[in-house]
Amino acid sequence: MHASVVALPQGKVRGTVTRSVGAFLGIPYAAAPSGAALFRAPGPAPSWDDERDATRYGPTAPQLGYPEPLRSILHNPIIDGPEFLNLNVWTPDPGASGLPVMVWIHGGAYRIGSNAVSVYDGHAFARDGVVLVSINYRFGAIGFAALDGTPPNRGLLDQIAALHWVRENIASFGGDPDQITLFGESAGAMSVAALLASPLATGLFRRAIIQSGSGTVACTLEDARLVAADFANRLETSPDTAAIPALLDAERNLVRDFTLQQNPDRWGTSIIAAALGLMAFMPTIDGHTLTERPIDAIAAGAARDIPLIIGSTADEFRLFTAPAGLTTALTAEALTEQLTARGLDPRIADTYAANRPAATPGDLFAVILTDLAFRVPAARLAEATGGTAHVYEFAWPTTHLDLRSCHALELPFVFDTLTAKGTSMMTGADTPPQTLASEMHHTWVDFAHGRSPCWSPYDLGTRPVMTFNTPRSQLVHNPRADELRLWTDVI
Repeated sequence: MHASVVALPQGKVRGTVTRSVGAFLGIPYAAAPSGAALFRAPGPAPSWDDERDATRYGPTAPQLGYPEPLRSILHNPIIDGPEFLNLNVWTPDPGASGLPVMVWIHGGAYRIGSNAVSVYDGHAFARDGVVLVSINYRFGAIGFAALDGTPPNRGLLDQIAALHWVRENIASFGGDPDQITLFGESAGAMSVAALLASPLATGLFRRAIIQSGSGTVACTLEDARLVAADFANRLETSPDTAAIPALLDAERNLVRDFTLQQNPDRWGTSIIAAALGLMAFMPTIDGHTLTERPIDAIAAGAARDIPLIIGSTADEFRLFTAPAGLTTALTAEALTEQLTARGLDPRIADTYAANRPAATPGDLFAVILTDLAFRVPAARLAEATGGTAHVYEFAWPTTHLDLRSCHALELPFVFDTLTAKGTSMMTGADTPPQTLASEMHHTWVDFAHGRSPCWSPYDLGTRPVMTFNTPRSQLVHNPRADELRLWTDVI
């Protein structure tokens, strides 16, 4: 390992080179949002005179982190510091030119996560000729609470500021600013969908990948203000700039924030977010950053010139049910109650049960919510493109905690980081197949290089879906068509 220095308009940054890959970590792409600036639009990136140390991950956005049992499954370092609007760059050669670029947006239900997660290490992408960038952004109340006197969608504005930074600076790392692929997972994938729809992000990227996301997670400004008013009421303050001192009380803010987001049933937000009970703060249709739901903008042609890969995992929701014991403890009566509480006709379970005679009520609950939150939204987004997107499903199962092919399990396969700390936390004693990681990772690499996926786009007739699994991946046409039809009038 040795040092490498890159000169930027902000100043010089000193990173490290390991196995021919340069890593430059924690570079601020916007001003540190300190004090009242925490609730303003991102400010200009700072500059410095001496070489800046870029050998360690920078601070992460303020957050509580995951509760148990997710804390023991998902690697999520929390690093304190004001300059959390930062990004990381991995490059095969800062002296090169014209290399494709991939920009990663992390997930975490718009309340948790960062670019310092070990699974997101960009070494393998750089090894294979791609400049990989991973970004932080504001989330939760800090990123999305609709407070009077502050701009909405601060988290999306952060992501847009990061994309502008990439376009202006990535050539210094060997990248081509006109060959940027934007990709993300979970809330990061929802962000990708929002940026596809945002007029402020037009022209900032060339291709996109949406992993386990949705194009319907966006609320009206009216609903966002209801959420913010309730949040402010819990803080015994007002939903405007007068609330900022209370919101800046980190411990109080974050604890209340987390509690609120577990109970968003009183607002008319996105059916998916409300039904799952996971998010109260999310992108807002504010007439500026977002003018309509992402899926509606995409259907109207917002992404017509942007090649897309869209997909999900086969057992997404087991991450949220299996470790908590719900897959074994849930009774048939409780399943009916849970579906009804989410606004779903409980008879929907009959078709799922007929296709899975050995499934427990908990198994059925997990697969139905998997379809509600992830598989069906992926299909709807693909439909909205008019048959140009390529759709996949990740189906390799881990036996650890009965997670199977759960939410986020595909990430170490995409990043080719099967030996990273976060992977073993999800797979336990299982040995993930390197052949599948190589296949999936190189599919993403090829896409960044401008090569189309090796399977057919998602047309409304045969609905081809590439299923990534061992001993071999295969293209499946019209998978689980009878179950997909159940959601026609729901999503």
